[in-house]
Amino acid sequence: MDKIPNGFYSTKLCPYAHRSRLALVEKQIPFTLIEIDLQHKPANFREISPAGKVPVLKHDDRRIWESAIINEYLEEVFPTPALLPKDPIQRAQARIWINFADTRLFALTHKLLFTPELTQQVRIIKEIIQCLQTIEQEGLQKLSVEGPYWLGTDLSLVDLTYYPWFEQVVVLEYFCGFTFPTELDRLKRWWKAVADCESVRSQSQFSEFYLEHYSRLQQQLFKS
Repeated sequence: MDKIPNGFYSTKLCPYAHRSRLALVEKQIPFTLIEIDLQHKPANFREISPAGKVPVLKHDDRRIWESAIINEYLEEVFPTPALLPKDPIQRAQARIWINFADTRLFALTHKLLFTPELTQQVRIIKEIIQCLQTIEQEGLQKLSVEGPYWLGTDLSLVDLTYYPWFEQVVVLEYFCGFTFPTELDRLKRWWKAVADCESVRSQSQFSEFYLEHYSRLQQQLFKS
């Protein structure tokens, strides 16, 4: 198999595609970026992505989709630099927190963005704040005694999994009235440390980009 992926299907607005782009860049893997407009998908996109979603990694004649699976695949095929710890317990902990991101934080955020009813929005915001408190108390304070990152001194797939949420939090603040809790000091230090990484900066977008694109998306979804 060719050692270099020959296609990564992505869209800049998608936080799941963002996390896999970060893994590719952090591992210094050359790739061809193919931007997909999910509101106007190519006619043959189902042949590329059976789920009709991004991201999709094309490696020779093989395709891998779902961002967490793509990132694990990249870790196995391109093991250097390592983005998961070698110790089995630590790897399991990393996977637990990646799962928490997908099943709790990102799932609640998606629900919030596409729930127009105010009472439901208030309830979901409370759940998101509880998630952030859990991350602070059960994640960062217990697993990262030393070092700025989630698992300590080394950047990992856990960091890259969560970071896109924080880059896009301005969308929740602007459209949903979300306020980031002021007391989560450890989480804010983690956020700054990851944002300052060269690989992360190379893939970052300004707040205005997200606000503009989400505004268009909401207009399309909620128009009568």
